[in-house]
Order: sequence, then C-alpha cells, then structure tokens
Amino acid sequence: MQYVHKYVLPCLLLLAGTIAGHAQVIIRGKVFDMSRTIPLASVSVLSSSGNGTTTDSTGSYTILVNDNDSIWFSYLNKPTPKFAVSSLDKFNGFDVSLHVPVTELKQVTVMPRSYKRDSLQNRLDYAKAFDFKKPGISLSSPPNSGFGVGLDLDAFINMFNFRKNRRMAQFRQRLLREEEDKFIDHRFTKALVKKITGLSGPNQDEFMKKYRPSLEFTRYATDYEFDEYIKLAAQEYERRKKAF
Repeated sequence: MQYVHKYVLPCLLLLAGTIAGHAQVIIRGKVFDMSRTIPLASVSVLSSSGNGTTTDSTGSYTILVNDNDSIWFSYLNKPTPKFAVSSLDKFNGFDVSLHVPVTELKQVTVMPRSYKRDSLQNRLDYAKAFDFKKPGISLSSPPNSGFGVGLDLDAFINMFNFRKNRRMAQFRQRLLREEEDKFIDHRFTKALVKKITGLSGPNQDEFMKKYRPSLEFTRYATDYEFDEYIKLAAQEYERRKKAF
C-alpha cells in the first residue's frame, strides 16, 4: 500500500491542480538590449500568478507559469508591457529586446598597491642616487705650470665635487631609509594588527609606534613568526597598561 501511495499521490495532486486550475508551462529565453547583441543580466521576469526570476550573466531566464498567466520584464524599475502566455508562439526561446542602450566598456584592472612595484619604481625614479659611487679625490696641477693657480683651481673644483658627492650620498641614504620604512609598513599594517590584537584608534597607534619591528626581523621572519611577535607584543602592551 505504501508503494502505491509513493507514486499515485503525486499524480493525484498534479491532476487535482490541473482540474482546479490551469496547466503549467515552462518558458525559456534571453533578454537583450535594444541592439539585440548584448545580453542583459539581472532583469526581473515576472508573472501575474506571482512567480518570478531574474536573468543570469548570459541574459537567460527560465520561469514556470500557468497557461492563463501573463509575463513581463522589468529592468532598472522600468517594466515592459505584459505578454499573455496563451498568445506566445513558442515557450522555448521567447527572446525579448528591451529599449535599453548599453555601452560596453573595456575591462579595467585596478592593481592594489605593491611594495615591490613601488620600490622598483622608486629606484627607477632615483636611479642616479641609487647608482651613485663615491669617486676618489685627486689633486693635480696643470703640466708646465709655474704658478699655483692651477693647483688652487683643481682644489676648488675637487672640494666642490666632494661636497656634491657627500650630499648625493646623504640623499641616497635617506632614500634607502625610506625604502626600508616602506618595507616594514608593507608587513606591519594596521589591518594585520587589528586582526590579531583587536586594537584600534589611539591604542593601535601607540602600540604600532612602540612595538614597530626592526628591519632585520621584518625581512627574515616567516608569517607565523611575524604574527606570533604581534601577539606577544600585544600581551606585553596590555600588561603595561594595567600596571599603570
């Protein structure tokens, strides 16, 4: 008896639904823009019986409706006229074109900031300073000169070059320090500190200033070691706050 009920009951329900109401049909199709070349996604497909769906990324839709229903399409809150299901020539391949102009834009890829890329660009921008090599200093007097004017002139020029080279060396050191700071900032971020410690606002700023890791540790520590350092530093930070 249970075996009979398993198959008979769905059939009886379907038959009852058909007698009490109307037959149901499946309508499939695609929705395009006014040029009929670009499929439209996220278009609402609605029916008078309350069933509805939306088009996918290819503009395709599938909807189950009663044969006495009407369907219509809505895009950007602009509905189309209603189409009576009984008047449709075909249920499979009911494509529509909406009066919507769509401009296809070329794909734009937004690259996140990269320390390595920024560092490389920094070195290209300041290649002269990074490639700087301190020259040797030599004094010489013009040949066949019986006066000290040539020696004085050479000395003056070399003194000028020495000062210029010293400024260049200082500038190079400043650039290297900035690059090292950026490398530490690349790993020791506010997002990472907040994720591990839960600190934010002034407390986070104070923590990051007080427990900023060294360049050597930042360079050679694994991700696990780096995260563990932040955890231990946070514990020490909390202990010191409670002590005061």
